[in-house]
Amino acid sequence: MTPGSDGWAGMSWKWADVDDVRRRLDEGADPERWSGGRPLHHAAVFGSPQVVGELVGRVADVDALENGVTALWEAVVAGKSHNARVLATAGADPWRPLIGGWSPGRLSLAGPTPDLFPVPEGTGLTDTERAAAQESRRLITALGTFHYDGTGLACVAGIDAAEAVRRLRAAPVEDEAADEVLKEPHGYDMDQILQIVGVTTVPGGCVVTQPWGYAPQMPGVLTLLSADTVCYGLYANPKSGNQGSIARHGAVESWDLHPGGGPNENDTAEEVLASYLYHYHPVAYSCAFAGLSPTDSRAVVGPPDVWVELPRRDYWSH
Repeated sequence: MTPGSDGWAGMSWKWADVDDVRRRLDEGADPERWSGGRPLHHAAVFGSPQVVGELVGRVADVDALENGVTALWEAVVAGKSHNARVLATAGADPWRPLIGGWSPGRLSLAGPTPDLFPVPEGTGLTDTERAAAQESRRLITALGTFHYDGTGLACVAGIDAAEAVRRLRAAPVEDEAADEVLKEPHGYDMDQILQIVGVTTVPGGCVVTQPWGYAPQMPGVLTLLSADTVCYGLYANPKSGNQGSIARHGAVESWDLHPGGGPNENDTAEEVLASYLYHYHPVAYSCAFAGLSPTDSRAVVGPPDVWVELPRRDYWSH
């Protein structure tokens, strides 16, 4: 190992080769430090159970924190149940309160593996938490799997498609014209088609969608839609990832959010649960935030209830 090195140079992002990891550790690789973080936390999410098992025997504290959470928390949130079991067997505490008061164990009760750890007597989910977990499973299943890179959405609580169109002062577009764009959006200059959006009523409110662009998440669109209500905007940016925003009562209150990205260190208890339930499901997260309960993916991928064209104006300085 070269002087000043942590011994992990050249490691790929996903750690699965236990022989390579063991060799590096035997040659002096630092089990507590890799690329500015902790190897065990990284392996809990991206590594194999064998690699996690190798690392737990080399670290000083299996429950050491990184960004406010343990490696066991990371494994639970990422859905790596095999890695979580290795960590728990090595002494990691499933019931240690972390972000928002949630422990890895109690959080797992809301997920697909509620039997991951032995549950202490008196520990469980509240009725509200249990209902949220059930709805997340229903919503994710209802939406199904589809390609959403490049899609823009605005999920609006409490208003239907007709009211959304009125607020946007949008004009109807012929279905045939919109369908032609949908078939080959890359064949158009974005300025030609950015104003065209679809609007669909769903249980709980409505969805404004643009399968080829970011228009529904533009601040000026969100502020118009969110008058006297709340709206969650999403742009699934193919270059930089999912970008979320919240508008409430005609004002954008949060921007540059990361729906589907998992809990963050300063999240509230409610935010932790929602981020866990909809981890890797940004579209479902956006719908759930606004209290929408679509029964399929039509409001997102089309055909919508109505295609409309937004008036040409500045939607960024709003």
